[in-house]
Formats: sequence, C-alpha cells, structure tokens
Amino acid sequence: MPELPEVETVRGGLAPVLVGQRLARVEARRPDLRFPLPENFVQALTGATVVALERRAKYLMARLDREDTLVMHLGMSGRFEIARPEGAVRPGQFHYAPDPDPKHAHIVFETEAGDRVTYYDPRRFGYMALINTATLPLHPWFAGLGPEPLSDAFDAARLKASFAGRKQGPKTLLLDQRVVAGLGNIYVCEALHRSRISPFKPAGRIAAARLEPLAQAVREVLTEAIAAGGATLRDYAQADGALGYFQHRFRVYDREGRPCQNAGCAGVIARKVQAGRSTFYCPVCQK
Repeated sequence: MPELPEVETVRGGLAPVLVGQRLARVEARRPDLRFPLPENFVQALTGATVVALERRAKYLMARLDREDTLVMHLGMSGRFEIARPEGAVRPGQFHYAPDPDPKHAHIVFETEAGDRVTYYDPRRFGYMALINTATLPLHPWFAGLGPEPLSDAFDAARLKASFAGRKQGPKTLLLDQRVVAGLGNIYVCEALHRSRISPFKPAGRIAAARLEPLAQAVREVLTEAIAAGGATLRDYAQADGALGYFQHRFRVYDREGRPCQNAGCAGVIARKVQAGRSTFYCPVCQK
C-alpha cells in the first residue's frame, strides 16, 4: 500500500492541475470502488472549484468551494494519470511506466482549463467520499488520527507519552495511526534502523534520550523519500506515471542477508515476519 511519501508525491503532482480549477465534467464509470460512491457524487463535483489539495495521513483531500471535501484513498493499486490537450504529462525518467488499461479507468475529472485527471485502480481497493468540510475532523476516518510525523506535534514528548508502560515493540506502535498518522512498514523499518533501535524491544523500556533521535530519523527518512518521489514497490506510480526511486536508497528494507550500512557495524540484515508484515533489521546494532 502507498505510504505517506507516495501519497504526498501524488498530491504534489495533482495540485498544479487541480487547485484553483473548476471541474467542468466528472464521470464515474462504475457506482463503487472499495465502497459505493455517494449517490450525488457526479452532481456534487460537477461545477465545483478545487480550493486546495491537502493530505492527511494517507488520504488526499480536495477541498471544494462548496460544503464538501472530496476525500480519496489510493488503496493498494490506485493511481492517477494527468492528460492535457498536448498529451499525457509524464516528465522525468521512468523506471516502469506501462500504458494504463482503459478498463481500470474508473473516475475521470476534467477541468475548464482542458486538463483531464483519470483515476485507475485494477484492484479497486481505493475509495472516494464527499465529506462535509466543517465536520471533517470528526469523521471516523480522521477523528482518531495522531499527529502528522512531519509536524511540530510529533516529537520526543509524543513518543514518550505513547510508549510509556507499553510492552509492544516500537514498530507496532509507530504503525498505529493513533500514535502517528501516515507511517507504514517501509519507513518505520528505515527509521528504526537509522536510530539503531530494535523493532522488538518493549517500547516502554526505550530510554528517553533515544526518543528524539528516533523522531528525527522518522522525519529524515520521510523527507528524503518525498524528495526522491517515494518508494514505489510493485505497481504503485506517481501522478505523472513515473515510479519513485527511494527504494534505491533503502538501508534496511528488503536487504535481508546484506551487510548493515550503519557506520561501524559488521552486522547482516535479518528479516522477521510480524502480523503478516516483513520486519527488516540489524540484530547487531539495533538494540
């Protein structure tokens, strides 16, 4: 599933095309994705202007000049393609950019400027909804979310409060969206490796002095991944069709059996499955 940097990359790619633009035409080619679309989905969006395109956790939120916000989640394989009168916009280098299959083109947005944004989703695990903007923070999808990891609200104090007395490992807690919003398996593994903290150590036993370096590692790995265009595993793509390149910078994820890259460590990266997810770590330097 796309993680925070991938969703932020998509937001950045869509914003220049959608923000400030009126949606002249909206087409829903099926009544549902993962969940049914609102009955008034097309009517509510047609003629609306996108005031802002934001991200909360792994959600994209297109704030409209009406009462609602269009909330979008990419699921496992959701992606957008931007087409303009002069052709599809796919700048930069491509690691893998197949032509989208028209049968998986489910939602089409056309702006008055002539741009077309198409949502493709072969597995249909993504979803969209229209939520009243004033009550958005109270919606069940958002009400329990923790702070954004790149915000000032995520720091050592937040980790100390969340870890206090907990027997679960820090990886389990960092993946809990109530502790911090938007983190996924890849970047949690990377951050714990950078901060040399074991994913399995009871979080309540991690020294307070190690919490700010952990928070900083989370911020650093996310910032670098956003700058690189995300990790892009399997079939996930940026808004412009290109794949992210942060996977070439992984220091621990998917590197089982390879040397640890932490300075002064002679360990070898190991892998352990936790709750169906692969945890990559160095058993020598991550304590």
